[in-house]
Amino acid sequence: MSWTLTADAIGDLARGAAVLGTGGGGDPYIGSLLARQALAEHGPVTVVGLDEVPDDALVLTVAMMGAPTVMVEKLPSLDEVVAPVHALGTYLGRPVTHVACAEIGGVNSTIPVAAAAALGLPLLDADGMGRAFPELQMVLPTLYGVTASPLAFSDEKGNVGVLQTVDNHWTERIARVACVEMGCSVMISGFPMSGAVARDALVGGSLSHSLAIGSGIAEARLAKTDPVAATVERLAGREFFSGKVVDVERATTTGFARGRARIEAAGDVAALELSFQNEHLIAQSGEVTFATTPDLIIVLDAESGEPITTEGLRYGQRVRVVAAPSDPRWHTAEALAMVGPAYFGYDLPSHRFDGTPEWQLVEAGA
Repeated sequence: MSWTLTADAIGDLARGAAVLGTGGGGDPYIGSLLARQALAEHGPVTVVGLDEVPDDALVLTVAMMGAPTVMVEKLPSLDEVVAPVHALGTYLGRPVTHVACAEIGGVNSTIPVAAAAALGLPLLDADGMGRAFPELQMVLPTLYGVTASPLAFSDEKGNVGVLQTVDNHWTERIARVACVEMGCSVMISGFPMSGAVARDALVGGSLSHSLAIGSGIAEARLAKTDPVAATVERLAGREFFSGKVVDVERATTTGFARGRARIEAAGDVAALELSFQNEHLIAQSGEVTFATTPDLIIVLDAESGEPITTEGLRYGQRVRVVAAPSDPRWHTAEALAMVGPAYFGYDLPSHRFDGTPEWQLVEAGA
């Protein structure tokens, strides 16, 4: 089922996508500005479901690559957003027919909207993760054998390049070096796939889901009900901690925003420690692990329910922390090797959103 995306819906879309982005994916406000500009100049975007994409379509993902902390100060332009798509279409020698989100998080949910509007192309109601992850190869299409390259990238100076690599991990490694040299933030387009492959490899309904989450938060505030509870219900997740941010360590290194945050609750409850690399990866309190990647760890403002990105965490904020299930495909052995705690250097098993260690579920046959 297709629908029309207008500027009026961008606020709800960005808010909901920032929830799913688990703290990463870039500043949703910046992406919203860019999307609204593109929609004002070029008109609304047609959003199509995966079941409507022709088998022979040429689908490209569009995204920002780099450290979200940098993008706040290095704003992209529409020319920068569409340049990689033009470059990749030329390289492939055939017209691009559809644009898709690589991840449904923060700015990377709305930059594809800007690209679709400026290019006059339909946007898929889908993305490559169902959340956000820090590295380029960390998408479900990788598990389906879809190559990230040829991958095109551009910066605000007008530099444009196309990479052809041996596998998706090498695409990440080489593109990350280029990204750092180009100011730690670039626009990219890649993962060319047919409509038939996109139907299998992508997470369907991501944009619709984001809109529902974002509008649900706004509606709860208007009705003077609990917006965090509304979000938890829609995500089929759980709220597991609330308190005040008392410490944030954050640094931009090798093109990522890496750090830790400490949240203290009232009474004698042990403080919550959040570890992140663009996105929240681990949530622990003392010896208790509440959740880990690949399930979603989300920080929301305690009163308004607004999602707080990792670069937006500040001392004194009153927050509530939520965990929610990821797409089931992220819990296969192959996927966990790519996005589980061990990949990021943490010596602990993956824990699901309800706190259950992954190995217990495997042994139980769940």
